[in-house]
Amino acid sequence: METNGNAACARRTGGRETGSGTERLLRRLTIAIGWLFAVMLGWPLAASAASAASSGGLANLPAVMPAMSCQAIASLDLSGVTDGPVTIASATVLPAGTVVGNNTLAAPMCDVKGTIGPGASLFELQLPTQGWTQRYLQTGCGGLCGNLSVNAPMASTCVPVTNGTIAMAATDMGHEGGNDGTWALDPRAKLDFAYRAEHATAQVAKAIIQRFYARPARYSYFDGCSDGGREALMEAQRYPDDFDGIAAGAPANDLIVQNTFHHAWPAAVNTDPKTGNAILLAGKLPMLHAAVLKACDALDGVVDGVIDNPRACRFDPATLVCATGQADATCLTPQEAAVVRRLHDGATTADGLRLEPLVSREWGSELNWTLFVPSTATAQSGTIGFVLPFLRYLDYYNASYPSATIGDLKFTLAGFLKTVVPVSNYLAATDPDLSRFAGRNGKLLLWHGLEDQHISPRSSIEYYEAMKRYMGDANVDRFARFYLFPGVAHCGGGQGPNVFDVLTPLMAWTETGTTPVRIVASIVDASGNTTRTRPVFPYPATARYTGSGSTDDAANFVADTPKADPFVDLHWAGEWLYSPGYEATCRVNGSQLACTGGNGWRAYRP
Repeated sequence: METNGNAACARRTGGRETGSGTERLLRRLTIAIGWLFAVMLGWPLAASAASAASSGGLANLPAVMPAMSCQAIASLDLSGVTDGPVTIASATVLPAGTVVGNNTLAAPMCDVKGTIGPGASLFELQLPTQGWTQRYLQTGCGGLCGNLSVNAPMASTCVPVTNGTIAMAATDMGHEGGNDGTWALDPRAKLDFAYRAEHATAQVAKAIIQRFYARPARYSYFDGCSDGGREALMEAQRYPDDFDGIAAGAPANDLIVQNTFHHAWPAAVNTDPKTGNAILLAGKLPMLHAAVLKACDALDGVVDGVIDNPRACRFDPATLVCATGQADATCLTPQEAAVVRRLHDGATTADGLRLEPLVSREWGSELNWTLFVPSTATAQSGTIGFVLPFLRYLDYYNASYPSATIGDLKFTLAGFLKTVVPVSNYLAATDPDLSRFAGRNGKLLLWHGLEDQHISPRSSIEYYEAMKRYMGDANVDRFARFYLFPGVAHCGGGQGPNVFDVLTPLMAWTETGTTPVRIVASIVDASGNTTRTRPVFPYPATARYTGSGSTDDAANFVADTPKADPFVDLHWAGEWLYSPGYEATCRVNGSQLACTGGNGWRAYRP
């Protein structure tokens, strides 16, 4: 399935599985048996769904009208639906055109708000009142959440979303506001944020939908980016029956690593130890970016201001070191060049042990580095604000250190073990074993922007490669696709085509068996005019210009599989997280969070 027309296909082969031959055989037999049972038990496979489908697109589902009034929802007895009490605060009809948050309703909605205990997890559910096409979409939130936003990321042309015929819901993940992390002092809020709130919201929303329309949702979806991407993967890993299709964008799946060592690294390497001032300033970034483009933009055959495959770029910052007498604004000092290299490569210990996957920030993303490269020497990195809530409240089961500073994070193996190991088993979403989700015919669409300034695309690459190693290429290809979008920053924006739709191909694959191939991304100017379209193919393929026609037209590009990435599967201290079975199961015991199960940290593999 492609959005915006034009089909082409690229498929990855040659994945590697770990373990002995016997272990690999047993794993593949287990996965194959799961697929066989899926067929025998009648889960909706592509062949059966296609008969009810409109050609090449979504299933043609009849619209359903409500079976009760919106106001009556407030009186529903929802006891036993989830593991905590449910309170409906309001159920109100909102007319089309009502602005809710950042969205304008396309159709009248029954807007339901409530709380899921035992903590205070808020949820909002919007139910179409003039025709529901039997779909449910739950959307994730970003950062530390703390607010309600029923908003589907990267769904600009998804018809059920844009015409208001889909039921949608969201949760605040167990707390309101609190970007400083103080809410995590409540273990109920911490558990809700970790993984419980999305699952409980799915249970409650589906129960209300069943009562309101007198029938369940035919298809259920989840769509999230950033922490919403982590929430998406958490659902696939821990609660595979909640959703039929899941879109996970730029996932913060390795949450603790990303919000400690990854985000703290720019401040650590860009601070002069003698003066305490920043070494590299934002004023040098346009010059640096221009040099990177000069070195690597043409590698994809088109000079367009975007590096399609930064994995092939071998830019060396040392080439920008100032010559004798050269104006400082046009070059880098040796110290600045060293900072650029270390920002790109990522966090390590003093003796070179990697504390995050190699390549922390891709070449071509330099204009977005203003997030952590300050404009003045005395200003701080903007990412310190992401690190402190974790150092103070989230890196521990039940302790807190409100006075912790960025200097308390030590870039050592001991520091890694102290910071990452204790709580990743319930906050991270990196288990590559999605056999249960795949076995019930779930579909996963994973995506990441290659200019992401917040979360390294390499974490998504590592996760997808781990899925293939564990489950095998053929099994992963049956239910998952992964897309890397050139020129796209964190969850959108960036220098390249950054308007695209991931929900429509996910829905078409789920409902009619239309396998996703390329997704067409666009640049849309301030007047709403599309000035460029470019195809994005399933990883690891990239787009290659055919040599004729406009380079601003997606029709003139085909899939090209690049050489193997030398930076994939390079070992680092946290690679154990990308293995099955690390997760713990947690519960609240009085004022404490108690977690059991999950394998522990494994020694760094040399």
